[in-house]
Amino acid sequence: RMLDMGFIPDIKRILAMLPKERQSLLFSATFSEEIKKLADVMLKSPQLIEVARRNTVSDTITHRLHMVASDHKRHLLLHLLKRSPDMQVLVFVGTKFGTSRLASWLERQGINADAIHGDKSQQQRTEALEAFKSGKARVLIATDVAARGLDIDDLPHVINYELPHTAEDYIHRIGRTGRAGKKGDATSLVAPEEKFRLADIEKLIKFKIEQEEVADFDVHAFPAEREERGERGERSGRGHGHSHRERERHGPKAPVRLPETSAHIPSVPRPPKPVATGGFDASQPYEPAPLSAEAAAKATEKAEAPPRKPLRPVAALLGGLGKK
Repeated sequence: RMLDMGFIPDIKRILAMLPKERQSLLFSATFSEEIKKLADVMLKSPQLIEVARRNTVSDTITHRLHMVASDHKRHLLLHLLKRSPDMQVLVFVGTKFGTSRLASWLERQGINADAIHGDKSQQQRTEALEAFKSGKARVLIATDVAARGLDIDDLPHVINYELPHTAEDYIHRIGRTGRAGKKGDATSLVAPEEKFRLADIEKLIKFKIEQEEVADFDVHAFPAEREERGERGERSGRGHGHSHRERERHGPKAPVRLPETSAHIPSVPRPPKPVATGGFDASQPYEPAPLSAEAAAKATEKAEAPPRKPLRPVAALLGGLGKK
């Protein structure tokens, strides 16, 4: 995945600096045809060694899924965390923004959580991972790329808050638990719009993931996330960040029609407008008053006055203006 993200030029530069006679090894949890072609280019007569059948998951991992609407995922996650208060959990989210947002929300609910993703520095990632390993942070929320190569001893539970876009990433994610023959649990929160991703995952791992109902979780006890988002937006003036998602999910909003004026406002006769002193009526268009005889004579005299003599040209710099 790192090579796919644009690190191939860096690898090629490193290989160019190494001696031609060398031994190189390439490791990957999943070995697609693209990876095999890449190995043939970068390695010299590579020998393929497989310790397990391709794209298989550990037999010590228990898989389950909960069907839940996207708007209620975080409430279900909180419910599962409170149901097992002593269990550490690694949660995978699809985006960096979603990772930070979910970690902040869990912190507000009283859950010690930290986030690890690509926008954080190496020091911040190391501190978050160490806090999780030491138990200071109970929940670690990560993206796919940031979670590559994480080795956490005795990690009991991995939760897919959002299913990965690539089926192979599911194997990478749940591979953080059930390591070295130990038991682990992999739980996926699947929204209806993610069913096609679930089908790809089940096709890859060659078995169907068991669906379980959370009997003590009532979705009606929690407000929908989009409603809470709208309330926060009204308070902060930023309530339109996800309006396009709502339009995609529910379609455009129907236009609001207000009732006729006569339907809700009683008809009350208006009082006559007062007329100012001097006969001026503010409700009538303005008309100028006729000029007096003296004012009319001055206007006529001004209009018939001879035109003014043009000004004489004034000398300018460097020679002035010449006369014809």
